[in-house]
Amino acid sequence: MSQKLRTVAIVQARMGSSRLPGKVLQDINGKPMLAWVVERTRRAHLVDSVAVATTSEASDDAIEAWCRESTTACYRGSTFDVLDRFYQAARLFAADVVVRVTADCPVIDPDVIDETISAFNEHRVDFAANRLPPPWGRTYPIGLDTEVCRFSVLERAWKEAQAAHEREHVMPYLYDVPGRFKVFQLNTEPDYGSLRWTVDTPEDIEFIRRVFDFLPDMENFSWLDVLAVTRSHPELNKINAEIRHKVFDDVDARMKK
Repeated sequence: MSQKLRTVAIVQARMGSSRLPGKVLQDINGKPMLAWVVERTRRAHLVDSVAVATTSEASDDAIEAWCRESTTACYRGSTFDVLDRFYQAARLFAADVVVRVTADCPVIDPDVIDETISAFNEHRVDFAANRLPPPWGRTYPIGLDTEVCRFSVLERAWKEAQAAHEREHVMPYLYDVPGRFKVFQLNTEPDYGSLRWTVDTPEDIEFIRRVFDFLPDMENFSWLDVLAVTRSHPELNKINAEIRHKVFDDVDARMKK
């Protein structure tokens, strides 16, 4: 009998966002955004453990303090070499399968996480995701982003990836060269890929807070509930409609200094 693989979700979080500093601990309906992400990720049935990977910057002491108060595992590492931070966290927490989630996705859906992990297992791939950033396509709304890979594949990326965007965005080395790894992308119908439910700007967090005002059950909701809110109140979509989503090889200008 084969041994069950340990699946660890690692939430990428730092206070030093370039467009909305401190966003991960900003309040959404009485909780910091990071709490929404961690709690919702924990509800995924196929995730064995959830940890936060933050930086060693003093500004991220607040994230470590939140993790300690909420009994959430926490690893602190490189600010801009996020691939190294993820690899070290995955190794520390004994992950066989690594799930990448970012702390700016407060409506992340545990069922979508499970579906992505199931697709990863079913198709026996190196990397599975429910999105690929521009210029690739996506059909799930921005803000449900889930990426899954084997630890051994993450380790290879950690050893081999050289480009700045591959170090900062963790997973591009697994999909930016066709054929390097076996990749599967999970899609949904119809195409909702233009919807923006992530938080990277003041407009984004205003949008999310307004959505929460209309959710019938703010503790137990799915992405389809969020979709229903935006359909019933289409004016909400205008709040952050002009925000440009980052492409896969965007690099934080501070990384170059």
